[in-house]
Amino acid sequence: MHICFLCNEYPPGPHGGVGSVTQTLGRTMAHLGHKVTSLGVYRREHLEEEQDQGVRVIRLPHTRIRGMGFLFNGRTLCRGLQRLTAEARIDVLEGPELSLAPLMRTWPPTKIIRMHGGHHFFATTLGVTPRPWRCWLEKRSFCRAAHLCAVSRFVAETTRRVLELGERRIEILPNPVDTDRFCPRRDIPEDPGLIIFVGTVCEKKGVRQLVQAMPTILTAVPHAQLWIIGRDLRDAKTNESFIDGLRRQIAPEAFDHIHFKGIVENAALPLLLARGEILVYPSHMEAHPVAWLEGLAMGKPVVASETGPGSEIIEDGVSGLLCDPHNPHSIAEAVIRALKDRELRMRLGAAARTRAVSEFSMDKLVIRNLEFYRHCLESRIRQEHCPPEKL
Repeated sequence: MHICFLCNEYPPGPHGGVGSVTQTLGRTMAHLGHKVTSLGVYRREHLEEEQDQGVRVIRLPHTRIRGMGFLFNGRTLCRGLQRLTAEARIDVLEGPELSLAPLMRTWPPTKIIRMHGGHHFFATTLGVTPRPWRCWLEKRSFCRAAHLCAVSRFVAETTRRVLELGERRIEILPNPVDTDRFCPRRDIPEDPGLIIFVGTVCEKKGVRQLVQAMPTILTAVPHAQLWIIGRDLRDAKTNESFIDGLRRQIAPEAFDHIHFKGIVENAALPLLLARGEILVYPSHMEAHPVAWLEGLAMGKPVVASETGPGSEIIEDGVSGLLCDPHNPHSIAEAVIRALKDRELRMRLGAAARTRAVSEFSMDKLVIRNLEFYRHCLESRIRQEHCPPEKL
């Protein structure tokens, strides 16, 4: 089977959950003998190509003309797909919500959208007015997809509602995590009181509320330290560095206890996570965050957001703790509870590891993904060979 992922953030380099998941799935499917290609448009001047553990990664150049991205990048993507198809037939073409918008409806491969949380989804759930142009592109993209899947039930049903998808079938395929790389590291001692956050440092990740929770946490656990790992973004309201703005808001008593570590390559992340006593992810909204899964797989107690798909990933009080991400007191309460109770941390961490292996491991989910692809291909073959009146 030749599987082509449309992905504009394949690692290394700046990437989020979509890039991490594409790489993890792609490598595993290539290892199983499937032909796998990742094709996308990147902010560079020339076409680049590389091999990543069996995955052919093609990076097409981004247009330098502002405001013309859909037209010129879409044309570049279509030409890249044409060249790729001329070399070898593509059986499955998959991408996130917006990815199919530039393509013709009649493009031959079986086209699939994997919902990671698109523009309309996040705008609606975060209480922001959706941009009409982005919404139109998403609807155009969904019209070109023969099959749909989503990384969580919450994403599936919310997107169904906001994009008016009706009764279209949506397969639920949770994001996978590499449980061999992200695993308990008993050889690395934990730093007492160390709290770790990993993710883009921006408003929707709940970093502000986590920083606001630190004075309360320090009252109960004076030796607590917070590491914030991830790339900085510009604050849309002030157009300044989000981290710079956040630093000015840190309470004096917490200033020396909060450390911004910047970007850490995913390959080095397990060694850093191993040092934390707890991992905290108070996102205002997520689709199915890979960072949470990596924390569970490390066998760490995870404090995460109760909003969105939170309860689909973490069983509150069993495999982690859920909190109200908008309430610094709720975050502090959960963190203090975990930091002050070693037996609770051990119990949550063990259950977290078990859940990661049983529900989100690559071994489990690659089989489900391949079965879904085969179903999609068989459905296409049946349609091609059935007379129209029997469809």
